[in-house]
Amino acid sequence: MSLYAIGDLHLHFETPLKAQAQRKERVWKNHEEKFRKNCAALLTDEDTLVLLGDHSWGRSLAECGEDLRYIEALPGRKILCRGNHDMFWDAGRTEQLNAQFAGRLSFLQNNYFTYRDYALVGTKGFTFEGPFWLNARGRIVGWDEKNEEHARKLVERELQRLRQSFEAARAEGLRKYIMFLHYPPTSILEDESGFTAMAEEYGAEQVIYAHSHGEARFRDSIHGEKNGVFYRLVSGDYLNWQPVKLLD
Repeated sequence: MSLYAIGDLHLHFETPLKAQAQRKERVWKNHEEKFRKNCAALLTDEDTLVLLGDHSWGRSLAECGEDLRYIEALPGRKILCRGNHDMFWDAGRTEQLNAQFAGRLSFLQNNYFTYRDYALVGTKGFTFEGPFWLNARGRIVGWDEKNEEHARKLVERELQRLRQSFEAARAEGLRKYIMFLHYPPTSILEDESGFTAMAEEYGAEQVIYAHSHGEARFRDSIHGEKNGVFYRLVSGDYLNWQPVKLLD
């Protein structure tokens, strides 16, 4: 019995045209089959797999049907976080999705799930991603301040949702936490953020995040231990489609 994680599957069984640019990169060629085989070799039905967002290119639940069935067919218990491309999943529909997919998929948003004596908490998250202005040496010399201000508002909303997840777990007496985000916990301008502060406040042992895929972005945020919290990027192409073990 183990806990695994990976993100950014970007499935497109029913929306193939939306993934044309993605398929041009070698790491994405037949990635669905690579991932399926890796899961079959690694996971058992006793394991738990957390998928950290951007599950499907579909814009509605109808367009995501085959993609979600693919996820359902993977071994073990599957817990899904929201990603920025998961248009089928509005935050207000989480309870409905959990009822609709009960026994097949679990949706993590404004709630929590358990693994042994750990609470699995999380939200989509958000970070400011520019645009940035660079000098001749490629160093950031400025950025779009209006976009940054808008990003701060989205970050505050996501922090409220994350606190709701932590507090729901705490109310049930749970005190050990693994924290999941789709977005990185910090932007490329930050060494710390509201997300890192909340992880430290509640004593989360690990913060697991995705979204930073494409080799140029693998170092966008924190890797390894910082202030007693271990941070780990689990984007699918970063892991070469091999889920990473978080806990035995």
